[in-house]
Amino acid sequence: MNIFLVGGAVRDSLLGRQVTERDYVVVGSTPEQMVAQGFKPVGSDFPVFLHPETHEEYALARTERKSGTGYGGFTFYTSPDLTLEEDLIRRDLTINAMAQTLDGQTIFDPYHGQADLEARLLRHVSPAFAEDPLRVLRVARFAARFANLGFTVAPETMAFMRELTESGELSSLTPERVWKETERALGEDRAEVYFEVLRECGALKLLLPELDALFGVPQRPQHHPEIDTGVHTMMALQRSCEYGYSTQVRFATLLHDLGKAMTPQDEWPRHVQHEERGLIPVREVCNRLKVPSSFRDLAEIVCREHLMCHRVLDLRPGTVWRLLQRIDVLRKPERVEEYIQACMCDARGRLGLETRDYPQADYLRAAIVAVRKVRAADLPTNLKGLSIGEALVAARIEAITAIPMVQQTELDVPVPNPSQAYEEEVNQLVH
Repeated sequence: MNIFLVGGAVRDSLLGRQVTERDYVVVGSTPEQMVAQGFKPVGSDFPVFLHPETHEEYALARTERKSGTGYGGFTFYTSPDLTLEEDLIRRDLTINAMAQTLDGQTIFDPYHGQADLEARLLRHVSPAFAEDPLRVLRVARFAARFANLGFTVAPETMAFMRELTESGELSSLTPERVWKETERALGEDRAEVYFEVLRECGALKLLLPELDALFGVPQRPQHHPEIDTGVHTMMALQRSCEYGYSTQVRFATLLHDLGKAMTPQDEWPRHVQHEERGLIPVREVCNRLKVPSSFRDLAEIVCREHLMCHRVLDLRPGTVWRLLQRIDVLRKPERVEEYIQACMCDARGRLGLETRDYPQADYLRAAIVAVRKVRAADLPTNLKGLSIGEALVAARIEAITAIPMVQQTELDVPVPNPSQAYEEEVNQLVH
């Protein structure tokens, strides 16, 4: 029996990155021998065991053969006669197909993963790569993870990804699996690269057509020097990654402008009412991918209300209160903070305006504190004919009125159609 450290732990160690998870492959053993040594079997598809003390995963060397459609259509075979090289060749990328002895002295690299680390290439191990549609998403996610190190997808691997996309195999991916890979990608340092790679191989149009439709949709250059709505969305997402915001904020930022793809072309480059128009595609994405409700709720709020955040310094205190109330400021102040973060990424996701001031954020944060300080116990005894609820609202609006104002920054905030306005005050707003 020989045991090797494999996969991401070897890769990350060679890259000088922190190793957070270790996987092992066992060559020359059987399930019975593993159990006899105290390993606990887990999983039903192929022999994987948990170490009796560390609880880390140890898998018997195995090969796989395509036996059906989709990422689950494989038959696995294990034997004590299988070699380490036979196990490693089934892996997706060469940088993930390396093994190391437990003493760390020897690295086995039959498929030249170290050379691709040096070249900063994400390259498939073998033509069998094209048999698994999930690998399209995995490569895109690795591209997002290692983009800051200069990694790109090898041209021949991108060709396989296009082949998989065109074959229709991506339709076999379950919504849960697509969302799992996408959520993990949203947590990477360069999440926007995930969606850019999917778009390059044609997969974005199949998996997230609402997002893909934004590319090529123009915006007014005086507010969006980058012009293209898809480019703006990727820039906004990049800001959310740079600031270290949560995956929920990143997801809401990603979907905030979906309504612009629904603007009639004869109205371009203006996008009046795109906030309301965007709610339908946001819900379609969330329903199709079975997105968790917390992600969906924030995405809908940011889509519907992001222009209100941009113009908040021009709103009446009563309108600001109603905005905060719609976001549930009294019960979920953290959601208002996430809303602010996504809106700031929208404001700064524009060419040449990446570091622009956004005083709206500080103003709304001050408003959160102000309204939450108002308590029924602090109200005067004479309510002047108001109910306690009415008096609380009046006191909260007064607290907002007392917040020092700063000068508004010009953003893309066209006056909405009055029939679509949330408050009568927005009828009086200027561009």
